[in-house]
Amino acid sequence: MAIVVLVLWLFTAGAGFYLLLTSNLGRARPAAPAAPPPPVTQPAAATSAPAAAASAPAAAASADGPPSRRAARQAARQRWDPPSLVAARQAPVLPGARSLVEFAHPTGGIIGLAFWLGFTLVHNRALGWIGFGLAAATACVGLGWFTVNARAARRADPSRPAPSFAGRLVALHGSAAALTVALAALAALVIKS
Repeated sequence: MAIVVLVLWLFTAGAGFYLLLTSNLGRARPAAPAAPPPPVTQPAAATSAPAAAASAPAAAASADGPPSRRAARQAARQRWDPPSLVAARQAPVLPGARSLVEFAHPTGGIIGLAFWLGFTLVHNRALGWIGFGLAAATACVGLGWFTVNARAARRADPSRPAPSFAGRLVALHGSAAALTVALAALAALVIKS
């Protein structure tokens, strides 16, 4: 059973590397950081607030039809936000987290595969549980990566385009990873050292 998990893990890793090669990850980041918008002084913001308040509902109405009450109230509240708050809302939660996840997901899978290979050869339960733990952690990081990319694609932020992956290949990689984690747990429980 450990050999079946090892082969399935290798298949999952192969599908993952093919995903990385065929994605636009290398082209997803802008070459140079975008220039920050010019600072807005408080007197100019105070004089243009009525104009902004009048244009915000009109812009929302022209984009998706009439704005909802909630959207209109939120736009009315946000027009008084200071520039520092607006910048803080638009900043990523953890700067550099995208690069960390892009490194941690494949690395965790490879290290877990090495531990599982050791478990397959020696049948030491500790190696099996370490391999399973790394597989589970790698799956969680991969799910997080997928969720962040899906949200970025929905937001369609032109300064930070989301990586594009083939949908069927993502589903295949995710399904194989889920099966690998489940079988790894079963094998680590069943095989005696």
